[in-house]
Amino acid sequence: MPRSTPRQALLRARKAGKILLSAAVLGELRDVLVREKLRRYADEDLALEFLSEVSAESEWVNPDREVVACRDPKDDKFLSLAVCGRATHLVTGDADLLALNPFEGIRIVTPRQFLEI
Repeated sequence: MPRSTPRQALLRARKAGKILLSAAVLGELRDVLVREKLRRYADEDLALEFLSEVSAESEWVNPDREVVACRDPKDDKFLSLAVCGRATHLVTGDADLLALNPFEGIRIVTPRQFLEI
């Protein structure tokens, strides 16, 4: 959705800095975006087009440190990417990640909070 808060946060991040991406995070994003429950917002082709766009515009990071800190171990990949990519912010709506704010000097914020910074 072009006017959604997450989309606006992504656009702001592109202007203010860079988007970091790893193979593990891209895989997770793909799995989430092609879920049936998201079809009411965008069809699968649009979701895959969005992923391609984000992938092309991101700085790729190959995390060389495995972070194990989140109460949901599946979310540790986001922390590894942020730490290894020297991120300043991790923007998410995931409560398990938000509970760790700040993490090793990285601010973990919602898309709305990011837009207010």
